[in-house]
Amino acid sequence: MRLCRTEGIKIAKRRKNGEGTLRLRKDGRWEGRIVIDYREDGRPITKNVTTKTKTECCEKLEKLKEQYGRHTDKIKSDMPFGDWIDFWYQTYCRHTLRITTRTDYENRIYNHIIPEIGKIPLNRLSQSDLQQFYAKEKTDGRKLHAKTYGKGLSDRTIRGIHANCRTALQRAVQDGLIRTNPAVGCKLPPKKAREMQVLTQNEIIRFLHQAKEEGYYELFLLELGTGMRRGEILALKWSDLNFATGELRIERQVYIIKAEVIISAPKTKASVRTVILPPSLLKALGAYKETVDSEWMFPSPTDNGRPRNPASVRKRLQLILERAGCKKVRFHDLRHTFATMALEHGMDVKTLSATIGHVSSATTLDIYSHITDTMQRQAAARIDREIAGADTPIPEPNATDKASDSEATDQPTEPKFEPYKGKIRKSGTGCVTMINDHLYEGRFSPRVNGKRIAKNIYATTREECEEKLAELIKTMKAEIAVMKKQVKNA
Repeated sequence: MRLCRTEGIKIAKRRKNGEGTLRLRKDGRWEGRIVIDYREDGRPITKNVTTKTKTECCEKLEKLKEQYGRHTDKIKSDMPFGDWIDFWYQTYCRHTLRITTRTDYENRIYNHIIPEIGKIPLNRLSQSDLQQFYAKEKTDGRKLHAKTYGKGLSDRTIRGIHANCRTALQRAVQDGLIRTNPAVGCKLPPKKAREMQVLTQNEIIRFLHQAKEEGYYELFLLELGTGMRRGEILALKWSDLNFATGELRIERQVYIIKAEVIISAPKTKASVRTVILPPSLLKALGAYKETVDSEWMFPSPTDNGRPRNPASVRKRLQLILERAGCKKVRFHDLRHTFATMALEHGMDVKTLSATIGHVSSATTLDIYSHITDTMQRQAAARIDREIAGADTPIPEPNATDKASDSEATDQPTEPKFEPYKGKIRKSGTGCVTMINDHLYEGRFSPRVNGKRIAKNIYATTREECEEKLAELIKTMKAEIAVMKKQVKNA
């Protein structure tokens, strides 16, 4: 932006990123400004200088850059790629990202990209370098929990690493540091869409019966009745629900960062919304409210002043599914179950999109196209029959829908489901949780000197997990005994 002529000097065009800004104020003084950092909400933190002349302002601005700036003089085409991607992230990206996304970026950049290819000069980084890097990370890139999950990174993580490299290198092209982007054209693992799984009507009944036995009935009933995201439902406060009107306000979410439960704004602007709960759900929540002594609708069992941990809900979900004899689904699949039932019972796509917090109806149509396509074919056939009197067959539902229908009609009525009443474990024996189809977690968390000490073990079967847990408890108790003896003798 051109400012004006002053002192015989024409103000230059827009300054490059990182060089700060220079302007002539209405009072005739010159002002220089530089961004030194960004707040959590993305707003910049700046430092200013004001002088009578432009020359003096430029000099002071340079000193300000030396003190607070990111040393843009070091940004050169032959700089190490690790230095460039760090500069790119801190300057162009960090302040624009949500905290959860920052964690993903920082893990990829500082734990994988920089250690492996960070020393290669920016202008010498080739497509071959990137391709070899991706192949190595795919087979031997995992830094943590390699024994549990394998040595290689997932296809999704590899694609995320590539996305960071490609975007950073594209910025280098725009800034004139390199001529072409070596990340363009790299071969990547195929993008695999996670299969959507939906609970059948009989599975929902068994699931809710077992959830009631586990003390999670209201949580999962609300989920199946609204399709909220896990973080949204756990962030609900009683003040968000108007029992008189049935209106439930969704305006925050919880998530985990480095084992800590964080509360923040929802995923998108569209995620801030109000949904109307049916009378039966309101009645269940009203009765449940009498048993809860907390501002949070679903407080932590260990601290009612905090919301429940999303990880504990995920583990409990898998346990309930196992005991109810249901197929293994993710929490997000309960959201899909709600959406599927809503569409099948006549809710229009626009209303559904607003209810579940999608940015647009197009997103909803894309995700649930298999359902809406079937519904459209059935509607068209019915219209054809009405208008033309034709003997037009109405399209049958897909295989999944047919299986669900057969459960309700063709098959004999299922015997009454009796929820599993698990054995109450004795104090000091730890706990065992099923994480997924092939992994169990054993945990022992005794208190020592008023502080909780927790250790975990993993196994592929419940029996093996119980054996490993028993050995862990024996070892930890011996260590605690030694610690207590040392404290006593001190």
